[in-house]
Amino acid sequence: MGCGTKEPKITQLCLAAIQRLMSHEVVSETAAGNIINMLWQLMENSLEELKLLQTVLVLLTTNTVVHDESLSKAIVLCFRLHFTKDNITNNTAAATVRQVVTVVFERMVAEDERYRDIIEQPVLVQGNSNRRSVSTLKPCAKDAYMLFQDLCQLVNADAPYWLVGMTEMTRTFGLELLESVLNDFPQVFLQHQEFSFLLKERVCPLVIKLFSPNIKFRQGSSSSSSPAPVEKPYFPICMRLLRVVSVLIKQFYSLLVTECEIFLSLLVKFLDADKPQWLRAVAVESIHRLCVQPQLLRSFCQSYDMKQHSTKVFRDIVNALGSFIQSLFLVPPTGNPATTNQAGNNNSGGPVSTPANSGMLGIGGGVTLLPAFEYRGTWIPILTITVQGSAKATYLEMLDKVEPPTIPEGYAMSVAFHCLLDLVRGITSMIEGELGEVETECQTTTEAASSLTQSSEQQELQSTSDQMDKEIVSRAVWEEMVNACWCGLLAALSLLLDASTDEAATENILKAELTMAALCGRLGLVTSRDAFITAICKGSLPPHYALTVLNTTTAATLSNKSYSIQGQSVMMISPSSESHQQVVAVGQPLAVQPQGTVMLTSKNIQCMRTLLNLAHCHGAVLGTSWQLVLATLQHLVWILGLKPSSGGALKPGRAVEGPSTVLTTAVMTDLPVISNILSRLFESSQYLDDVSLHHLINALCSLSLEAMDMAYGNNKEPSLFAVAKLLETGLVNMHRIEILWRPLTGHLLEKVCQHPNSRMREWGAEALTSLIKAGLTFNHDPPLSQNQRLQLLLLNPLKEMSSINHPDIRLKQLECVLQILQSQGDSLGPGWPLVLGVMGAIRNDQGESLIRTAFQCLQLVVTDFLPTMPCTCLQIVVDVAGSFGLHNQELNISLTSIGLLWNISDYFFQRGETIEKELDKEEAAQQKQAEEKGVVLNRPFHPAPPFDCLWLCLYAKLGELCVDPRPAVRKSAGQTLFSTIGAHGTLLQHSTWHTVIWKVLFHLLDRVRESSTTADKEKIESGGGNILIHHSRDTAEKQWAETWVLTLAGVARIFNTRRYLLQPLGDFSRAWDVLLDHIQSAALSKNNEVSLAALKSFQEILQIVSPVRDSEKPETPPAVNVPVPVLIGSISGPGLSRPFVRTDSIGERLGRYNSSEPPEVTDELEDLNLWWAAWNTWYRIGSESTKPPITFDKLTFIPSQPFLTALIQIFPALYQHIKTGFNMDDLQKLGVILHSAVSVPISSDASPFILPSYTEAVLTSLQEAVLTALDVLQKAICVGPENMQIMYPAIFDQLLAFVEFSCKPPQYGQLETKHIANAKYNQIQLFAPAEWVALNYVPFAERSLEVVVDLYQKTACHKAVVNEKVLQNIIKTLRVPLSLKYSCPSESTWKLAVSSLLKVLSIGLPVARQHASSGKFDSMWPELANTFEDFLFTKSIPPDNLSIQEFQRNESIDVEVVQLISTEILPYANFIPKEFVGQIMTMLNKGSIHSQSSSFTEAEIDIRLREEFSKMCFETLLQFSFSNKVTTPQEGYISRMALSVLLKRSQDVLHRYIEDERLSGKCPLPRQQVTEIIFVLKAVSTLIDSLKKTQPENVDGNTWAQVIALYPTLVECITCSSAEVCSALKEALVPFKDFMQPPASKVQNGES
Repeated sequence: MGCGTKEPKITQLCLAAIQRLMSHEVVSETAAGNIINMLWQLMENSLEELKLLQTVLVLLTTNTVVHDESLSKAIVLCFRLHFTKDNITNNTAAATVRQVVTVVFERMVAEDERYRDIIEQPVLVQGNSNRRSVSTLKPCAKDAYMLFQDLCQLVNADAPYWLVGMTEMTRTFGLELLESVLNDFPQVFLQHQEFSFLLKERVCPLVIKLFSPNIKFRQGSSSSSSPAPVEKPYFPICMRLLRVVSVLIKQFYSLLVTECEIFLSLLVKFLDADKPQWLRAVAVESIHRLCVQPQLLRSFCQSYDMKQHSTKVFRDIVNALGSFIQSLFLVPPTGNPATTNQAGNNNSGGPVSTPANSGMLGIGGGVTLLPAFEYRGTWIPILTITVQGSAKATYLEMLDKVEPPTIPEGYAMSVAFHCLLDLVRGITSMIEGELGEVETECQTTTEAASSLTQSSEQQELQSTSDQMDKEIVSRAVWEEMVNACWCGLLAALSLLLDASTDEAATENILKAELTMAALCGRLGLVTSRDAFITAICKGSLPPHYALTVLNTTTAATLSNKSYSIQGQSVMMISPSSESHQQVVAVGQPLAVQPQGTVMLTSKNIQCMRTLLNLAHCHGAVLGTSWQLVLATLQHLVWILGLKPSSGGALKPGRAVEGPSTVLTTAVMTDLPVISNILSRLFESSQYLDDVSLHHLINALCSLSLEAMDMAYGNNKEPSLFAVAKLLETGLVNMHRIEILWRPLTGHLLEKVCQHPNSRMREWGAEALTSLIKAGLTFNHDPPLSQNQRLQLLLLNPLKEMSSINHPDIRLKQLECVLQILQSQGDSLGPGWPLVLGVMGAIRNDQGESLIRTAFQCLQLVVTDFLPTMPCTCLQIVVDVAGSFGLHNQELNISLTSIGLLWNISDYFFQRGETIEKELDKEEAAQQKQAEEKGVVLNRPFHPAPPFDCLWLCLYAKLGELCVDPRPAVRKSAGQTLFSTIGAHGTLLQHSTWHTVIWKVLFHLLDRVRESSTTADKEKIESGGGNILIHHSRDTAEKQWAETWVLTLAGVARIFNTRRYLLQPLGDFSRAWDVLLDHIQSAALSKNNEVSLAALKSFQEILQIVSPVRDSEKPETPPAVNVPVPVLIGSISGPGLSRPFVRTDSIGERLGRYNSSEPPEVTDELEDLNLWWAAWNTWYRIGSESTKPPITFDKLTFIPSQPFLTALIQIFPALYQHIKTGFNMDDLQKLGVILHSAVSVPISSDASPFILPSYTEAVLTSLQEAVLTALDVLQKAICVGPENMQIMYPAIFDQLLAFVEFSCKPPQYGQLETKHIANAKYNQIQLFAPAEWVALNYVPFAERSLEVVVDLYQKTACHKAVVNEKVLQNIIKTLRVPLSLKYSCPSESTWKLAVSSLLKVLSIGLPVARQHASSGKFDSMWPELANTFEDFLFTKSIPPDNLSIQEFQRNESIDVEVVQLISTEILPYANFIPKEFVGQIMTMLNKGSIHSQSSSFTEAEIDIRLREEFSKMCFETLLQFSFSNKVTTPQEGYISRMALSVLLKRSQDVLHRYIEDERLSGKCPLPRQQVTEIIFVLKAVSTLIDSLKKTQPENVDGNTWAQVIALYPTLVECITCSSAEVCSALKEALVPFKDFMQPPASKVQNGES
């Protein structure tokens, strides 16, 4: 009522009271209605307007009693007040309206809260055509509904339904109210269908309708073109509409999908270049608001871009931003409107630009102070507008402006720039966050699963599959979002990057590109990832830099090539090169052809750092793009002049060839940082997963291949970036080296290490060896010692390097081996074969230094590491050491390696037992494996046990060295081989000896024999360098001879000392034969040294005593039970070359053969076979070597004396073993050899050493040996059985043949020999071709003769000797020297012959008489008679210088012969053939007459006449002329014969004397003749006396007649002048008185 008074004062008081009441909530619903009506009146009267507004506000805010009409009336009241003329009232009312609207909606929210718990069945709302039927709504909600519906009506300029009484309304205010409701109470619209309906049906059409002037408007298009004039866009409405749209999109997107599509398309259109500047600015701000809400963007993408037939809204937004930015750069005033390339599609703006490469060569342009973008002359400053991530709009907040504001230059660009940045930031952080969640979920489930047992696998799979589905859905969305936006983003960002002149802006752009690249990588979108990376890479390099990777990659969007982004054609703009950037470095490009220099700007460096950052933080998702990244880095590193140092890190350092590198101080300080980041980048590769790591390695490899291609064919410094980084990557990933080892080392080995460029190669090898060394020293888990596979994997490349022929690589390889040995030698274990293989792979042609280094490694192994390596590797060590022996580069290495082999063998010997155990174990394991696989175990010398095989390999290696072309090596190897077999052979199993003999020793002998026989006979001038060679070694043949000697001797010694081991072997006899064959071929070789040595070896093997059987010597310890060889002559053979020091293993070994199982006693028979084989060999050697050659020239080979001596000396030893079976044939064979051997002449230059001088009667050793041989034989026959004695005659024959040599030296084939006295042996002819000299055989023949006599004395009675006419043969032989007498070469000969004859006859004649009847000696007698005849009446003339004494001595010899006849022959005449006796008598007769020739002078005759001899003959004749004891007719016969001879002889002497006396006249006759005549006269008188005494019947009538017939002759002698003769004559004549008788009758005379 008080208010009704309309009095201001009262009204104020009343209003205050009412407000107080209301505030205490004492107003009922009706009262409220009254109050409102009252207020309405006041309003209409324009009273207390502000108080009214206050009252309404209090009334509505303190309680909820005002409803429906009253509420609407109150609201209308406020509206009406808003449109008064008073400004204050206006503003207050506007604020009140806003608050009231808010209150209405707050009430509804409160009401919803109250009823939330009561679940009511929602009434099914029919499509309610009646807008006002809101029966389902609760009271407050109804109010709100009505209010909102009317607001829409009002804005649309229609009449309200509920707010009755509105007079006027502005659109701007309406839109603001709508916006605030929508913004503040979104849940109301989302929870109540009625409200949602309002949104769809009323709000959206309204907005679209209001937007129409903006859409249709084209700046600069004439209005006349359309029939209705186009309404110009009105800033306030337009701006408010955009704000409503922003709210709608933000809050109700899910309800208004289709509508939002339209709104967004409109927004995009507002950015077109032909729209007013302010409109574009506001639109950009709106878009910015969307860009900071990634979830919203995601929904766009799901709702539009991923649906088949809808607009690609999200893509369009991004592309529009890109076009917008580009259009700002291409404003027509700059004068190139042509670039605005309008594509067919309506929504395309200007072209979107991705620079092909971003050049920033600032040529003298100073750096602008303001941050700005500059592109082709367009300069746009960058304004700082918002904090990143929040879209704080400037122009959307200008609610008080009516006219469009002026937009500062660069504002739109800056907002658009931030849009891009926020868009990228939002999308990536959202997607990466979700990705992270998915990944952690996956991880937790898989971890949980793995901790459960397998039974729960099913359930785990289930949960995983759910997740998978979820992930697949979200992944599709992420991929679509990225695919939709990347092209536009990349185009815009690249352009901005190119244009940016501000470091901070550049940083932001690069960061955006980097995050996008990383995101694409994580999602596996290769194309887009590569595109972003390419952009960064191009930014890093100078403009137009020729880098193929960037130009050919699929991802790179090349310059001037346009490609379409979903219908929107994008043209690539090449970058400008005149952007004003500071140049910070100048360097050389990395290219095949040297080009000029290139410059790097600070922006390039900034990009490079981004690139490094990308690789560092996101290496895991780079995949194949590593290639791009690394290629770019490589070029930058090259331009900046960073060079690799040890370990692969890059350090600043420019090679000499790049003088053009200029670095500013700015970069100089940056370089260490960059190189540090580079290193860290590769260090961080240890955190990459395996796949990414492989991508990295592959990229480095292909990069390296490129660098290698570049380095081909020129010796320029190559780019070592890739190799260095491969090394670095390998080193930091040691913990999982297995997964990258093969590609890494494979590349280094096959490509880098074999490159022709030495620097490249060197680095390859350096990298490889560093990796191997690092791998071996790395602390792996499990350690290498337990992970053999890994160890072998690590060492394998080292072995592979052996196939590379470059010496520098091999040197690196060997140095690496040396270092490995020094640091890890003890722990190599199974890696040994590989390491040893490396040493062994060095070939002969690879140069001395390589071989030296390799050999150094080997020496280290042998001296230090044999005990640590597995025993299975020992064989490889042996092989390798052997192979070094065969290298012919350096003799010392070969010799030392043989020494190593000896050391190795010593090691085997000392560690024999342990090695044997280990090898046996290994063997068993291999055997098992082989059986499982069903293959045969294959190793050298297989059947032998493994330890023995080791020895055999060692022997075989030494055997190979024994036939090396170099004599020193052969000698050394031979000595070592035989020493080691000698010293350590006892360790071998018994059966292995078989292999040793056949595979090692005989094989070696064969090869040596072959080489020796084919060796070159050319003289070797000097032994390399200035070494002089002794003449005994100056041809290859002579050098091989030495080897042959050594080898044969060694084998023989083994046969000798190890006979007890070899004999029990099955085929010992075959081995024996082979050995004999070798001895034979050596003995018959045309080389004195070899042949003599062969015989020494022969002697050695024959001096074997058969082993003492255990049973006989139980107390001998087995280790000493080794036969001691018996030695003959000067040839000594070493026995056991080493004493047995150790008793354990060797003792056991020997025990195996001796004590535990005594060797099978080889039966005598087999032994005999062996000896006979030896005899046959001996015979073949003898017969071959002594057989005279058919033709002779200077080079004819004639065996030497020592050889022949040795040969013959062998026989006695040999004979001892074969005597039981030695028969005549063998004896004949022997004879032939002995005869031939003695016949061999010697060369004149050797004779002085063999023959002291020809005058001395000395036998050569050969001749002595021959006689010894025969002596041995005859002694054996002597004690042997009966059947052996038939050999005597043969021995006699042999000896007699030798006796003949005294007069007739033997011929050696057709060879002309000189007597030793004539040999031209003097200094001048020392080197003339040798002459052959026959030996002085006299002493030999004489010795033989003595032997004959001696033997005959022993054996004369033997049947064989008798039967074989030995005596006759002796006589026949002696006849030669006897008949020659003075003509004998040596005087002693015939004297010895005589004495021998006398001795022989003294024994032989009685035997002959015994066997007279058998006729066995018949043929002997004539021989004997002739012999006497020839000797006593020799035709040879005594030498002139013979002294009287000598002559008398010789005469006494003749006398002895006659004495023998008188004592041994004539007394037994009746047992002797008559003819023989007759011959003897005749001979005596001849001897008793002094036969002389008249040619002699007195003195001569005096000496020559043999007075004593004649006397003796005569006496003998006389003695036998009569005999009183005639016992047999035989004796009578010999007397008669003797008488007639005697008488005839007397007659002759007397006749001659008379004649001589008459002739001599007064001269007295020679004394001898006088003596003779006196002797005859005496004899006659004696004879007559004898005849008288004899029984008359015994005297033959003829005899008397002969005696009487002498008388006349005697008478004639009376005239002689000599008194002696006269007295003798007187005595002779006296007896004749008895014959003085008267003559009787003839008959009587005849009878008597």
